[in-house]
Amino acid sequence: MSAIHASQLTFFAAHAPFDRFEGAHQVWLLERLKLAYYAKGEVIASPEQGKSQRFFIIKQGLVRGARQGEESSDAVIELHEGESFPVGALLAGRAVTSTYRAAEDVFCFELDAADFHKLLELSPVFKDFCTRRITALFEQSHQAMRAQFAQAATEQQSLSSPLSDVLRREPVTCTPDTALLEVLRTMRELRVHDHHGADAQRKPLGIFTLNDLLGRVVLPGLTTDVPISQVMSPEPMALPPTAPAYEAAMAMARAGFRHVLVTEADGTLRGILSERDLFSLQRVGLRQISGALRQASDVETLVGLSRDIRSLARNMMAQGVAAEQLTLFISTLNDLLAARLIELECSASALTGTPLYDNLCWLVMGSGGRYEQTLNTDQDNALIFTPPPGMTVDEARAILLPVALRINQAMARCGFPLCKGNIMASNPKWCLSLEEWQEVFTKWVDRGSPEALLHASIFFDFRALAGQRKLAETLRSWLAQLARGNSRFLYQMAANAMRNRPPLGVVRDFVLNDAKRIDLKLNGLAPFVDAARIFSLAAGVTQTSTIQRLRQSAAALHVPAAEVEAWIDAFLFIQMLRLRHHYEASANLSEAEIAQLDNLIDPAALNELDRRILKESFRQARKVQAKLALDYQL
Repeated sequence: MSAIHASQLTFFAAHAPFDRFEGAHQVWLLERLKLAYYAKGEVIASPEQGKSQRFFIIKQGLVRGARQGEESSDAVIELHEGESFPVGALLAGRAVTSTYRAAEDVFCFELDAADFHKLLELSPVFKDFCTRRITALFEQSHQAMRAQFAQAATEQQSLSSPLSDVLRREPVTCTPDTALLEVLRTMRELRVHDHHGADAQRKPLGIFTLNDLLGRVVLPGLTTDVPISQVMSPEPMALPPTAPAYEAAMAMARAGFRHVLVTEADGTLRGILSERDLFSLQRVGLRQISGALRQASDVETLVGLSRDIRSLARNMMAQGVAAEQLTLFISTLNDLLAARLIELECSASALTGTPLYDNLCWLVMGSGGRYEQTLNTDQDNALIFTPPPGMTVDEARAILLPVALRINQAMARCGFPLCKGNIMASNPKWCLSLEEWQEVFTKWVDRGSPEALLHASIFFDFRALAGQRKLAETLRSWLAQLARGNSRFLYQMAANAMRNRPPLGVVRDFVLNDAKRIDLKLNGLAPFVDAARIFSLAAGVTQTSTIQRLRQSAAALHVPAAEVEAWIDAFLFIQMLRLRHHYEASANLSEAEIAQLDNLIDPAALNELDRRILKESFRQARKVQAKLALDYQL
């Protein structure tokens, strides 16, 4: 190009990753591009052409790529204005694997392969895009989203910050035999609320706080001469400096801790994080809400706190908290609410303190079981129990069902609608002994029909929420052994998963439903969720979250880590779009209306970058399903 025109600069300023190029790199690129025209039906690149010699950027028109003999809609790649190809072939120095044709008259900017590789060296932005395509685009979109909500957010550190960035002071330590009186004097002089017993290598042995003074010293009638080791809390919670702040927040919320230690890999004490340090980052009421949930004395209080949870979630969304962390926070607080509600209703039903109460576990499934709840989530739960001596299974069930009904109804009052499929603990079909659950899963795994497995899939996401967690852990370990290697069962699960194809079109970008929308949950998230469930069952992984299932199954299934991370990025982007849709739609809705939020979006309403990433995310969903199809010969 002999001259750089304003229209060309405008074009590249509107499309990622070129919009983030340094000025000099953008000029360097534009000076070397050539503009080419391809008539409708003309081949632009094909395997027969040999090693790729050009990098294409579509200026105008539509390009379709398909492998030889794979012209179905599920195998076609559609590329539109601003998109580029074939990055993988150029990086690997090979021919393309698909034939790219002009689906209509097309104009492309073209860059020679040698200049493509030179640009990789010159521009870190371009190199990052080419080697981490969906990750780089996802990060750019997330930055734009945070800018969009900048007025609602404060300029604070993120809950994704490593703990090493959050620590505010050195820990105060002493030897285990130091007298309590000396410890208290030190705490007063330094104006701190905690002190730590540590050995000669600065490895923490325990923690003593002012809150311990009443319960561990004054009330038992101890003197201040006792050594600190006698009154400190042993084995305090510890995390590494690299752990994100949200992990500390989760620990505090779940267990009611006020402090978390930060220790190096060798166990030495690096620092201590208090709730005040942590929540000053975001000025959110996570600790306050979790404390109030534990102390709630009636269902009405929990109804109010459920509104606070949704309000907190919206605030955290506005502050730019990432989708993975946000769904974890929502799920954790919902767990605390449900656990307290179960306690209250069991007490009101006189079940608390009985032998049966000590031998039951409340299970949560579906998005709750996977720690992937959003602002809108219904109930998917069940009960597992072992009848105490002298009581039959049916007698135990007769006692538990009325209590479970009270709990389900109370949860509905708290904004968790009753399950339309009646997958709830108050249904006798899902209030079962350990042996009965094993019989049910055995039937599904060994003899289940495809239709039965289609409806039973969310049961494989169960985890313990309250009660005797050992029951759920026993069932989970048993199930992992039962399902692993059962080729018939895994084949049927995979075949069911393949029924739900990502909504990518051949004629247009996306396939829309009758409402001219895309269901982000059904068509976007479900392909990843279903595949991750099958991978985990095949690999014997006991985790229930989609992300952990994908990561922990990858090695056993010989999937490259980079490929798995691309799947995860795609899953998280779709989840982020869903959360953002709920956030924007819930602004002026009542609590009852929020409970009815849908997952339908119009892709035409998205900005160009998000629409492009959504399309790439659906392509990643295709790749996940391609792995399923390959593994199970579908």
